[in-house]
Amino acid sequence: MSNVAPNRLKHEAELGSIGAYFSLLKPRVMSLAIFTALCGQILALHNNTSHPVLFLISLLSIAIGAGAAGCINMWYDRDIDAKMHRTKDRPIPSGIVRPDEALGLGILLSIISVLLLGLASNLLASFLLASSILFYVFIYTIWLKRRTYYNIVIGGAAGALPPVIGWVSVSGDINSFPIILFLLIFIWTPPHFWALSLFSENDYEKVGLPMLPNVLGRKTTIKSIIKYSYLLYLISLLPYFLKYSGMFYFIVAVLLNTLFLYIAYCIKPQDSISSKKLFKFSILYLFMIFIALIADNFLTFYW
Repeated sequence: MSNVAPNRLKHEAELGSIGAYFSLLKPRVMSLAIFTALCGQILALHNNTSHPVLFLISLLSIAIGAGAAGCINMWYDRDIDAKMHRTKDRPIPSGIVRPDEALGLGILLSIISVLLLGLASNLLASFLLASSILFYVFIYTIWLKRRTYYNIVIGGAAGALPPVIGWVSVSGDINSFPIILFLLIFIWTPPHFWALSLFSENDYEKVGLPMLPNVLGRKTTIKSIIKYSYLLYLISLLPYFLKYSGMFYFIVAVLLNTLFLYIAYCIKPQDSISSKKLFKFSILYLFMIFIALIADNFLTFYW
């Protein structure tokens, strides 16, 4: 019995370490990248073919690349993460993972993901993945995030690339459809994160991050959310008007965007609950709009 307890504790510690390293990859953010990349791949299959194994390896590569970028982001932001309530328990600030280990892991996974995607699909997809990682790390994390409230507006380009990379990994080229998918996420990102910043304002102010509510105030932030919600409405209808989708997608897009706009209008300057509602719904919105595209593609072209 005396040996059982130490062995069990050692095993639990090892599992905890594995979990800590995995959390460095920002699983929630990575899951969104995986989902949108998969949607890009599926939509590209309409006019292309892909070997199932290479299809899955390409998706895995994109997932690893997204996780690698998140890992390096956590390494660079370890100082402010330690001071924010929302992030203080992350692996580096909590002392579970050393900063140099996180950086090394991020760089290694970045290289593996880019090389693997190049081997499994094509050089264009590999180039786009490398560009998205570099953009997220150097343009967003290091340059923009701590300097301007436009950080999310411009930095969102990195998070909008996965469906394009997924598309290119199957098709080998780019047309207007994956560009629309890019714009959909690019325009969705600011209201999503501005809603988050409204109920995390104190955290961001504590560490001096120039999020929109801290710089221009809550009322201006809400107005900006509403403006981008209208723009998102227009962008989301482009697949229908450009003949990439049918009536099913159009109806779903109208319903989702109308609800998105309604919740945006319901946000009150001093009410954190209303901004949390939009933040949560925005996640559901993005998943549903892409699922609607996939479903419509199936209904239109395979029935």
